[in-house]
Amino acid sequence: MDVLKSIGIFILAVLCEIGGGYLIWLWLKEEKPWWYGVLGAFILVFYGVVATWQTANFARVYATYGGFFVVMSLLWAMKFDGFSPDKFDIIGGVIVLVGVGIIYYAPR
Repeated sequence: MDVLKSIGIFILAVLCEIGGGYLIWLWLKEEKPWWYGVLGAFILVFYGVVATWQTANFARVYATYGGFFVVMSLLWAMKFDGFSPDKFDIIGGVIVLVGVGIIYYAPR
């Protein structure tokens, strides 16, 4: 259960960072209203808090978070930007998740 909880925290953190950054992107690049930027900033601050909910040390949390970020960025782009990953994107994403799984979840 601890593994599932930590995966949920990683996913929430990624959604906060990508979502907050995307709102700021829309505000600055797509000329959306200013409140997109403000909301994005608040969500980005919340991302910083969410990451602290993990129980491991800073190095392992942020290394593992980076792997989740890579994969979730591809998924976000598929959903919101019409991006179609190729086989190398998919293979790379799997490799990243396996690597961070070893870093974070290997018994010590």
